[in-house]
Amino acid sequence: MKRRRLVQAAGLGATLLAAARGSGQGLPAAAASSSSSNSMEPLDYGRSFLQGKWAENRVRFWIESRTRILDPVNPAASAIDYCQCASCKSEDTFAPKDLFLEENYDFMPIFGPEDGVIFRRKAFLNSNYRQIRKAAEMWEGQVYKLVRPRKTRLLRTNREIREATHSGVPIVAQTEISDPRTRLRAIIEFPVKTMNIHDTRDLYQVDSGPIAFPDLSRRYPQRSAAELLSLAFVAFNAPGSVDFILEAPTPIIEGGLEVTRVLHYSRRESLPATNRIFACE
Repeated sequence: MKRRRLVQAAGLGATLLAAARGSGQGLPAAAASSSSSNSMEPLDYGRSFLQGKWAENRVRFWIESRTRILDPVNPAASAIDYCQCASCKSEDTFAPKDLFLEENYDFMPIFGPEDGVIFRRKAFLNSNYRQIRKAAEMWEGQVYKLVRPRKTRLLRTNREIREATHSGVPIVAQTEISDPRTRLRAIIEFPVKTMNIHDTRDLYQVDSGPIAFPDLSRRYPQRSAAELLSLAFVAFNAPGSVDFILEAPTPIIEGGLEVTRVLHYSRRESLPATNRIFACE
């Protein structure tokens, strides 16, 4: 039974910043790094995709979040964007029948300009759960089909966040984290899938995922920032802090004894952050 073939994901420069607002057109295929890499214009996540170039399967993935890693120490890679794509299931592509593999697993790719990460989550703790791949090994190159909203508005108060939530417009959030020891920073951007609202107490709480969480506490070999990435869900209800829960090997305990381990969102991280919320049209 043939397995999903992974071929190249090469290509785009580190930053994906040029504009194609609301026209339905993707952003230019090569966006140069600039001082604007310190900020991110939100994507229209309902219409942003990434597509492979391999003639045998020009697969298209929905982009579910972006993570920009900023490194002032390494000018050659001062800003690197990783696009986390939606999960699918392992399949026998274009087979006449039995399209899903018998020993099935969740399949999720994250694409960067030089390398990326492939996650395969099985029902048990598998050794190949997380694999770093060079761009040349993934779908013979990727085309970014990124679309900006026609209009975005930064929501500056809890009241504005509540009102935008009630109005039904798409909402995109960004959380910016850093590590003073390594001097690494990251901006994680994602569509807000779940927004909790308490009107009388003027409260909100974002709960979304998965996203690509970067471990900024350790530096990485040149051109291998993908090694920092793990899958996580994200939550926050204030502008200055954020909580993550990361997928990690998790023991299953029965009768006080560990009987096995599985992959589960179980490792919690609470960090200082700068959070931004946008209403998008």
